[in-house]
Amino acid sequence: MNGSETLKTTALLTAITCLIWFFSAPMLSGQDYTVGEDDVITVTVYNQPQLSSKVRVSGDGTIILPLLGSVQVKGMSVVEISKKLTALFADGYLVNPQISVFIDEFSSKKATILGMVKNPGHYSIRQSTSLLEFISVAGGLTADAGSTAIITRGDKSAKPGNSETLQIDMAGLIEKGEAAQNISIFHGDTVYIPKMDVIYINGEVKRPDKYKYEKGTTMIMAITLASGFTDKAAPKNIRIIRKVNGEEVVITKTNMDEPVLPGDIIVVPESIF
Repeated sequence: MNGSETLKTTALLTAITCLIWFFSAPMLSGQDYTVGEDDVITVTVYNQPQLSSKVRVSGDGTIILPLLGSVQVKGMSVVEISKKLTALFADGYLVNPQISVFIDEFSSKKATILGMVKNPGHYSIRQSTSLLEFISVAGGLTADAGSTAIITRGDKSAKPGNSETLQIDMAGLIEKGEAAQNISIFHGDTVYIPKMDVIYINGEVKRPDKYKYEKGTTMIMAITLASGFTDKAAPKNIRIIRKVNGEEVVITKTNMDEPVLPGDIIVVPESIF
């Protein structure tokens, strides 16, 4: 398997892992979700089908129900709404009413995901949506997704407009199962998945290709990724083509302990002898 195939396989397994995690996790019932504008809820009054309704929460946080008219529900959980409606229907309308409330559409709370996911955009989220669940909602990671996730959110403990940035180690989360990295995504969050850092190894190596960059990679480690030199290689004449401040710089004096950087092009020339 060449470098490109390795990268694609790794990314595919990552995406599959996200999906498995998502679908194997306990389904959220919405019991802890606080209702807001544009959410759609179903109110069922047992043995009273004419009083049952599927309604959307209006801009002022209310729903309209038979007999009761306008009822304020914004900021309440389904349990709190059920208790409130039970009390209202019991107040002169029904004897011992049995009320259930179910959220059909979670629309009031949204977050954004950008970068290396299959379907970037704005998505509705539940009260307890994890990072991996949110990535799965966006179709999973692309083949060139990086190993970090950058999350920007408003700082609820500070003045309005302030924000904080969190960096999540996706490799640790997915490959090592570090559950603490699978943080909750909240209303207004923006998740950015950057492109994977790579290095390019060309010339007299056995497997010239692009390879995933890992922090701390040296020249000898990079050559090893490409399965070593060919018989025609001139190891002492290796060049690194590197972008510095937007301009290409050619580094000719290199050694096997030389650190390489993301985006470097390592060129192994052919020996003239």
